Amino acid sequence: MARRFSQHRHRLVLPLVLASLGWTAAPAMAGANETPGNKGAQIYCFMRSGGNSHQVSWDAAYAVIKRQSGSWFKPSPEHASVMITEAVVQNPTAYPDCSKYLGALFEKPVEPTTAPKSEKTGASQQSASSGTSRTERYAY
Repeated sequence: MARRFSQHRHRLVLPLVLASLGWTAAPAMAGANETPGNKGAQIYCFMRSGGNSHQVSWDAAYAVIKRQSGSWFKPSPEHASVMITEAVVQNPTAYPDCSKYLGALFEKPVEPTTAPKSEKTGASQQSASSGTSRTERYAY
């Protein structure tokens, strides 16, 4: 009898623990359009087909993916690009003509060929910098 009660108690406790950690079965049960990758793909493809630049479209799509991902860690820009690409490839009829924009998600930013001249050099120049840019932070 005690063993049966113990088994039933675990069936109730485990889902509560997982839900408190933010782990749910909702993405698996939700429709395909409910995933952050699909929402990001919808936004990115819609904005690009409307004539917006890559950067503006990417910023909007990445913001949605970051905010609606159900994990403690935010997806990197590279992972978000893969999520968008997977959504488009898995359902190309939902995103007509979007495949021509996917390459821009994986292009590296072009570095300037000449560095600006500065009076500061060496370590003092690095300590005076304001930090790393978003593209430098996620350069893998």
